Amino acid sequence: MISEDLDTRPGLPEPLRLLLQTHPRESWQAHPQFHGLVSFWLERHMMFRQLMAHMSRETEGFLDGNRDPRAFAQGIARYGGLFVNQLHGHHQIEDHHYFPLLREKDARIARGFDLLDADHHALDGILNRFVGQANAAIEAAGGADPRTAAAALGGGLGDLERLIGRHLEDEEDLIVPVILAHGADGLG
Repeated sequence: MISEDLDTRPGLPEPLRLLLQTHPRESWQAHPQFHGLVSFWLERHMMFRQLMAHMSRETEGFLDGNRDPRAFAQGIARYGGLFVNQLHGHHQIEDHHYFPLLREKDARIARGFDLLDADHHALDGILNRFVGQANAAIEAAGGADPRTAAAALGGGLGDLERLIGRHLEDEEDLIVPVILAHGADGLG
């Protein structure tokens, strides 16, 4: 059996890919239900990916000596705070509004929403670790040994990108086909 743990699963478990087979990714944009909620939701996911990639590039640049310590610290504070606050808000809306309504649209994949909810709980701990690493890197940026904290942040960002990337992809593979198949009524 394939692991359902966020850290080890290779993708959405096959029984939950039922609607994805009917509505594969390459067909999404052409579907009449795509524009509106689906495209907005996917744009939010893209924003999270872009923020993580930006912070990783900034951290790499700092470690390579190509970023001013003060600008690095300000950027990580700004983009890290935006990332964490927006992601927490996004997950709360999903957990309390979207997931319960989407679960009712197709009982065959209801277990997928339990999986995504478990991901959100697992990601809370990862986000807390990221906040600690980011704060340490910000505090150390102007000090005598800023590289150690920045390197830890870089490693943490790599883990964050991998795990949030897995979660976002699985969430998209479950939710977008549900909306394309059953509509967005009641979700907006």
